[in-house]
Amino acid sequence: MTEKVTFTTHAHCISFVLLFFRFSNHQAFLDILNEMNDYAGQRELIAENMMINICIELTKYLQELKQERKMHLSEAKKAQQSLESTYKQLDNSKKRFEREWREAEKAAQCAEKTDQDLNATKADVEKAKQQAHMRTHIAEECKNDYASQLQKYNKEQNQFYFTDMPLVFNRLQDMDERRIKKLAQGYILFADTERHVMPIIGKCLEGMTRAGTNVNERNDSVVLIEQHKSGFERPGDVEFEDYSQGINRASSDSSLGTPKGPLELLGKNKNKTFRLFNKKSKLPSSSLSPFSTPPTPSPANGPPSPKFGRDPLSYCLKEINKTVKPRISSFRTLKRTPVDTEGFTHLPPEQRRKRLQLKIDDISKELQKEMDQSEALGKMKDVYEKNPQTGDPASLAPQITQTAQNMERLRGELNDTDSSQAIYTEFDDDFEEEELAAPIGQCTALYNFPGSSEGTISMQEGEVLSVVEEDKGDGWTRVRRNNGDEGYIPTSYATITLTK
Repeated sequence: MTEKVTFTTHAHCISFVLLFFRFSNHQAFLDILNEMNDYAGQRELIAENMMINICIELTKYLQELKQERKMHLSEAKKAQQSLESTYKQLDNSKKRFEREWREAEKAAQCAEKTDQDLNATKADVEKAKQQAHMRTHIAEECKNDYASQLQKYNKEQNQFYFTDMPLVFNRLQDMDERRIKKLAQGYILFADTERHVMPIIGKCLEGMTRAGTNVNERNDSVVLIEQHKSGFERPGDVEFEDYSQGINRASSDSSLGTPKGPLELLGKNKNKTFRLFNKKSKLPSSSLSPFSTPPTPSPANGPPSPKFGRDPLSYCLKEINKTVKPRISSFRTLKRTPVDTEGFTHLPPEQRRKRLQLKIDDISKELQKEMDQSEALGKMKDVYEKNPQTGDPASLAPQITQTAQNMERLRGELNDTDSSQAIYTEFDDDFEEEELAAPIGQCTALYNFPGSSEGTISMQEGEVLSVVEEDKGDGWTRVRRNNGDEGYIPTSYATITLTK
């Protein structure tokens, strides 16, 4: 059994591959992917060589340059700090010398006054002279210290500007030159790496060009047509039916029922649905309703002969209904109860109330815009009336009239929508606050209904529910389960029996 399954799987794979290679654009796409794979492999090789031979080496060398640069800048900073310290010592010695020299001058002047003073004793004169001599000696020492510090600072300044800093700058320059040279070597190595793989990349690009050249769009379209052609013949012309000659309408069998007509083609192919291209395509699901229902089974022996008893149009509709899934509503129901999308009456009450509230909000925003515009036009008109040279007030009359009409229209729409909203809000409040109402009948589900919308309730085919409120013309009936769950279901989805 396993060998049989494996053989079948391999057979399917082989048939798929053969079908795939029948189209030249598919083969070209596969060739492009193969060449892109080789191309990507070469780019990965370039990336690996760049990472090993260039990036890692440059990163290591960059760390070494950072350490070297940090050392050179540290030496320059030390030399600058030493020069600044020497300058501070020079400035201190200069200030001390200035201060002591002034004190010496004051002491000398005081000794001279004391010597000229007739009332001063000899001891006072000697004391004043000694004080002046001492101050003069201290001033001389400060002067010598200042001169020494000045000489030291000048020497260190020359050393800083003519020896230390030029040496640091030369070292930094040499370091930067070595960095640039290392980058240049990396550039050359990158070019060599690219040059080594360029022949292989060129072959990949040539393969891509060759794959694009081998595409035969005409042959691909012919193969696709041959693979998906249906084999159906084109229908013939519909014959003219002359009712003015009293011919029985049932004799329209000869025109609408002709073997070449489209309706008999539908009848003969009812069990195998009409396909445009191949036998695997399916008819799209019905778009008349958001819900789908189980398809009606067709007779095993095919449809009966097309005999139009009363009206050929009714027979056409029946034939079409047999080939598609049944709708929620029949054509008669759709014709009798058109969908009112403006008032949202086709929606369940809860969704209807929310849609109405959104509509009220939109109308209120538009009304507010029109009111703001009307106010702005009124102010502009006042400005024009006070200053005629700025504009003509009469030119604003059409705009003011149009704005007033828009406001009146929006107010009317808002009042109508508010009325509907008030009705549904009151209805919903009663629905929430009232006690469980007594059932007015029962219903049996004809189809499954998911009940995914807000305010609805799900049901299964054949389920029996209690009817709480009958359809008010919007296509929805309110029902209740035995466990107390309530909600709305489509009226056409159930058979309803009301208690008299």
